[in-house]
Amino acid sequence: MSIQSTIEAVIATLSPSPRRIGNAIRENPSIVLENTISDLAELCDTSEASVVRFCQAIGMSGYSQLKIRLATELGREFAQFGESLTYGADILETDSLKDMALKISTLEILAIQDTVAKLDFGDVAQVVQALDSADRTLLFGVGASHFIAEDLQHKLFRIGRNAFALNDAHEAWAGASLLTPQGVAVGFSHMGETKETVNFLRVASEAGAFTVAVTSARGSAIVDAADVTLFTEVRETTFRAGAMVSRIAQLAVVDCLFTGVAQRRFDDTVDALKRTRAATRDARGV
Repeated sequence: MSIQSTIEAVIATLSPSPRRIGNAIRENPSIVLENTISDLAELCDTSEASVVRFCQAIGMSGYSQLKIRLATELGREFAQFGESLTYGADILETDSLKDMALKISTLEILAIQDTVAKLDFGDVAQVVQALDSADRTLLFGVGASHFIAEDLQHKLFRIGRNAFALNDAHEAWAGASLLTPQGVAVGFSHMGETKETVNFLRVASEAGAFTVAVTSARGSAIVDAADVTLFTEVRETTFRAGAMVSRIAQLAVVDCLFTGVAQRRFDDTVDALKRTRAATRDARGV
């Protein structure tokens, strides 16, 4: 997991002083390379001890290790993307439309690469097996995560799987309570703390169903509620209304799950896709 993705994943759980440090690094990661620990503490209106606590919160032994690891990470990304990432800087008020487009596309490419590189494919295989054999699959997310649930529902439905994306929390909880041990419930939540989604998985688990979480936040409530968690690796932009980078990472996970399920019954999948494609094409000609 990259340093910047780790900061994104834990930022909401930090106390105020470490959170200021995390936000400063999110906005401009090169601030670590350009400043001593004392300078960074002063810039963030905090103490050196808080900087050390922040480093430990993201798995670093101290500021020196953070600086070395971040320099390596930023150097690798600069070699791949050049100045489009501006050493990881977030969207700035002075950016042109082209600058913003390059930064967003770069962050989305990194999100896909980092997510796929870090996926536990043993867990992915377990989820694929469960989805393939499920008598019913319920998918749920709130806000932008709901669109991810709908995407997986659409894909599974097109190949004959009994999948439903629910958009009302009460409906989702009711449906989850009726699942059997042959059922699967998948909850999507970028930060892993959406109460409605966490409760959806808990209700499904109590009914005996196999539960899956898709999130970027290790140690979040949704992880505790799921039998298996698939993690995304993202760095959101400041303007994350509706989610941008996190949505792309979740869609990459969805595509991995769908292709895994589709491949298990290859001939049936090809036939189903041909038939549904023909049906929609013929309907357009009516």
